[in-house]
Order: sequence, then structure tokens, then C-alpha cells
Amino acid sequence: MLRSPLLVVTVLLGFSASAEAVTFSFVTDPFAGTAVLTTPGRQVVGGEPFVSFSIASDVFAFEPTIFGAGDQILFANGVAANLPTGGVNVVVLQTTDDDANPATPFAAGNAANLIAAQITSPGPGFFVYFNSGLDLPRLVYSTDLSDSTADLKILARITNLAGQSDALPTFTAANFAMIPEPSTLLLVAAFGALGAARQRLRRR
Repeated sequence: MLRSPLLVVTVLLGFSASAEAVTFSFVTDPFAGTAVLTTPGRQVVGGEPFVSFSIASDVFAFEPTIFGAGDQILFANGVAANLPTGGVNVVVLQTTDDDANPATPFAAGNAANLIAAQITSPGPGFFVYFNSGLDLPRLVYSTDLSDSTADLKILARITNLAGQSDALPTFTAANFAMIPEPSTLLLVAAFGALGAARQRLRRR
């Protein structure tokens, strides 16, 4: 398990030798130590970790009490025009250009503006978009998905998907999670230990 001030990375190995899943958990205040939330206008904070993310198995997990986006994932994946007006806290934005000019940058602020133009219900949330200058997807936290002036924190740069904007539609709700309460985590761990014990007994 790797730790950084913002990100905890947990690798889970299954019973099959090939089964492996990585959970990237965001567990601290993304704006800690900054004046972002008291500075007028939109602030975009970078300095994100570089990660390799398998859409087939990996998960981005968020501490709900820190990010304030609720305790369950409400997911949408689509082009900007097809996003819902509310009831969502995680968006994968398939649109990769906001002005029909590939020569101009498409960055986090541009993506956030497209999302805010569709969502009318205020509330914090997360989105994945494809950065044209970096040529890869990034995971972003927004203090309000419906507000075009909301502050943004880039949470992760997904380096293994460089040049793969066509991977965006393959993200699903299963790639995102809210971190359970400690009591729930203990229960999950207990069931996991029980399952492992049963597997060992069957092999004898």
C-alpha cells in the first residue's frame, strides 16, 4: 500500500494468480494548506499524482465526509449534451472539444464548463475528462458540478491511457466508490477472511 498526502493506493490480490485490483483512495482535503476556497473566481489546483488505471478492474474511491458528495456513487457517462440535469456526482465526459477547434486547449476548466452547462442541481462531485494538451484523461474534483466558477482540484493523471480518448465510454459506475464507514470496512474484512479460510479448507 502506497501513501501520499492525498492518495492511498491499495492493491488487492484475488485467489487467482491473475486477479488483481487497485483502489486509489482519496482521503484528505484536496485544498488543505491553500487559500483556494477563499480566493474569488475559479481556482484550478494541479500537482496531481500520475497513476496507471485499469478500467477493467481498478477503482477510484473517495472519503465522503471530506468531499461532501454524498455516500453513494451517482454516475453518468456521455457526451456533454446527453448528461442529466441532476442526480449525479460522478461524470465521465466523452466530449473532448468545446469549440470545434482542435488547435485550442481542452483542459479541466473547459470540461467543467460543459458539465455545468448541463447540470442544474448544485453539489460537489467528480469528473473524468480527456486533456487535449496532455493527451490523456484526468480525474478532477469540483466543489460544484453545476457552477462554471467552482474551484477544481486535479486528483489524478491517468498516464497509461495516453492517446486513448476512445477509452472514456468504457468507464462504468464500478470504477468509482465512496469509502465505507469503518464499521462497514471491518465487516467486509471479516467476510473476506472467512472466504479465504473456506478456500483453504477446500484445498485440503
